[in-house]
Amino acid sequence: MLPPVHVAVGYLCYAALVRLRGGGAPDGRTTLVAVLAAILPDLIDKPLNWLGVVPVGRTIGHSLLFVLPAVALAWLWARRTGERELGVAFATGSISHVTADVPWRLLSREYHELGFLLWPITPMPPYTGTTTLASLRGIEVTTLWIEAVILVAGVALWAYHGAPGADAIRDRPPG
Repeated sequence: MLPPVHVAVGYLCYAALVRLRGGGAPDGRTTLVAVLAAILPDLIDKPLNWLGVVPVGRTIGHSLLFVLPAVALAWLWARRTGERELGVAFATGSISHVTADVPWRLLSREYHELGFLLWPITPMPPYTGTTTLASLRGIEVTTLWIEAVILVAGVALWAYHGAPGADAIRDRPPG
């Protein structure tokens, strides 16, 4: 899944959780935490791959051996500081990223690419790239089509909610 789509998935998941818990739109701070946590695995792994430190861009930050302790630490910090909702937002964003990378591998029967889940215990082969999921009347339906729909849905819901978190970035003092 492309990094911007992970941001959208993180927002969609966190917004759904807030709604299910009886709330309206997420607030700006928790939104920022959720989307930053949703992109964190790519912010760790992609540069490390580009630098040649890891073999592919889905290793350390995508491994449950990293994600679950990171979520536990964030949760402990959030409890100790009285910021429980920030812990919930971090957990939702982090787990949404790893979870969102799984369906494409299952749908395309590329089970070997699920090695990222327990990397470095399990190997992570090179990506196969965009996967064709079906062909309808000669038109290939790829994972990119579905990712585009998810991205548009995430941006649309975020805009509908009043773009929570944008004001924190926009109003940030320089320096």
